[in-house]
Amino acid sequence: MRVAREGLPFVIGSELVLAALAVSAAMRGSVLLWVVAGLWTIISLWVIYFFRDPERDGPRGDALVISPADGKIVSVVEVDEPGFIRGRAMRVSVFMNIFSVHVNRYPVSGEVRWLHYNPGRFLNAAAEKANLENEQMSVGIVSPIGRVVVRQIAGLIARRIVTYSREGDQAAQGARYGLIRFGSRVDVFVPTDCRVQVQVGDQVQAGLTVLAQR
Repeated sequence: MRVAREGLPFVIGSELVLAALAVSAAMRGSVLLWVVAGLWTIISLWVIYFFRDPERDGPRGDALVISPADGKIVSVVEVDEPGFIRGRAMRVSVFMNIFSVHVNRYPVSGEVRWLHYNPGRFLNAAAEKANLENEQMSVGIVSPIGRVVVRQIAGLIARRIVTYSREGDQAAQGARYGLIRFGSRVDVFVPTDCRVQVQVGDQVQAGLTVLAQR
């Protein structure tokens, strides 16, 4: 199983703790330590699972907007996006739980023209006010369908947003561009003339699910 590079310290750390517990249990002959080691094995496997980074080869095209994240659609609404689009946009919000793949992918191809980091709180990422109050990182892309913003939003237990993008980069639709650790949300803002293909409650996958089409 491929593991995201940001997760390697966590995976290695959990495996080292497991090895230490197993050695201690064997040397001491402690049933309690073996139980702890067994429980830690479950945690170690979950850490690997959390940071999994599967290959994704789904639909691509200049008229398509592909999901940047795995998870559930929690909001589809028309809003103002003053930072980069500077006008009305359709916002599609994907909530990732602790079992979702947390690697994020570009929803469209184009040129990265805008980056904006906003420090903030760590409220429930599924809540509407998280879009205004939570820590977040926004990437603005000039694409064939117009200006698009993809925004990583930290959640209750997310404490680390990772974004590889730099201004001037060429974004490739479906390519990895970041990751959020331990539960969070990703919003995509697209032009209002795009037809949204998903609805609240739908389960989507990064790099595979079409969110909108022009």
